[in-house]
Amino acid sequence: MSALLPVYALCRHRIDHDGGGVVTLVGVSGCPLNCRWCLNPEARDGAAAARLYTPEALYDALAVDDLYFQATNGGVTFGGGEPLMHADFLRAFIWLVNGRWKVRAETSLHVPPENAVLPLDEYIVDIKDMNPAIYHAYTGGNAALARENLAAVLRAGSTDRVLARVPLIPDYNTEGDVQKSVEALRAMGVTRVDPFRYLRKEA
Repeated sequence: MSALLPVYALCRHRIDHDGGGVVTLVGVSGCPLNCRWCLNPEARDGAAAARLYTPEALYDALAVDDLYFQATNGGVTFGGGEPLMHADFLRAFIWLVNGRWKVRAETSLHVPPENAVLPLDEYIVDIKDMNPAIYHAYTGGNAALARENLAAVLRAGSTDRVLARVPLIPDYNTEGDVQKSVEALRAMGVTRVDPFRYLRKEA
């Protein structure tokens, strides 16, 4: 297989983060957004030192934790960065896993439409804010693209596999904005919504 994935970090034995069970978080380099409070700036522009993996090589590297994944209904979560920019790799990797582990992705869904619908066990969607002006001010991106991709994922029958995370972002949105986003997501058919708060780090 020719698909290669730029990986800047493998974080093993994560529990109660990035999905259920014991999880390995695969940090993917590169992102189409420019979020003002990016949690992983080293991955945003692809500048972080990254190792290139084929699907087979990554599977072999993660198989050391196969017992933990199977015993806890855990597996692999692709984060970043934006893992759905590498949809061909993810399709090949999911085929290799063949249901043995859960495969999840933490994504903004700000990707080409052909990359959005994948046979993932879970989408953890960082939707930012459903208000287009707030979304653009914070990310530099187009909220309509993320919304349309989310609608496509839901139409593909993935409703129960979507967890939408809606942050309260200091200086960008309000609790009222978060509630409006939650209501808009529920109107679209999203049943699992996680409002949370970005914590400002004091200098």
